[in-house]
Amino acid sequence: MQHLLRNKITGILFLAMAISTFASAQERELNLPDHDDKRFHFGINLGANRAYYNFLHHPYFLQQDSVLVVESIQSTGINLAWLVNMRLGEHLDLRTYPLNLVFTEKAFQYNLKYPDPFLKEDSVTIKKVQGITLSLPFQLKFSSDRIYNFKVYMLGGAKVEYDFAASSGEKNSEKLLKLSKLDYGLEAGIGFHIYFPVFVLSPEVKFGWGVRNLHIRDQDLKYSNVIEKINSRTITLSLIVE
Repeated sequence: MQHLLRNKITGILFLAMAISTFASAQERELNLPDHDDKRFHFGINLGANRAYYNFLHHPYFLQQDSVLVVESIQSTGINLAWLVNMRLGEHLDLRTYPLNLVFTEKAFQYNLKYPDPFLKEDSVTIKKVQGITLSLPFQLKFSSDRIYNFKVYMLGGAKVEYDFAASSGEKNSEKLLKLSKLDYGLEAGIGFHIYFPVFVLSPEVKFGWGVRNLHIRDQDLKYSNVIEKINSRTITLSLIVE
């Protein structure tokens, strides 16, 4: 996990420095000098995410012998969002994404002692969890002083999410791991504003921690009864154009 975080942060730092160097080489003039003085400004966010579930085993996991190992598998998804930014002060902004779609595909890997061939199970079985999520975050952005056409910022906030693809309403089935559609959690991240003559480009890395237990445990489902609690986790690398 730490290796993944280091790679994400290193990548966005390298990208920001490369774009900033290119912009400085083109011209030393101050681009969009009044951009940060506007009360409101808007943008488009395009991102890629790495998503997975953090989970706890249920005590029943130690009592049964059908499921030997449970692991959460990371996967890559995309984010599409519309940014609204409101200036609160010289170094403080309030941001939200009124339209924010997050597409993910998380998965659990089970090592089974007695795989059922009639259910097309193997000794190692993967259960994928598709996600099409509408997310509504509210973030406070703390920014540094502007240095020519470059500025760094940090952000933190909370979010509410609704997953249209979650299986909470499905009927019992050995093929399902039932999850709640509603989630809420916290976010934190870092980014850079790079000012061009006609737009501002902002590479950003953001970390999300789901707080709510999404798991709807079913004692009769072997993929569900060995798990007590499931929380969502995401790492998102975005490019924002304002």
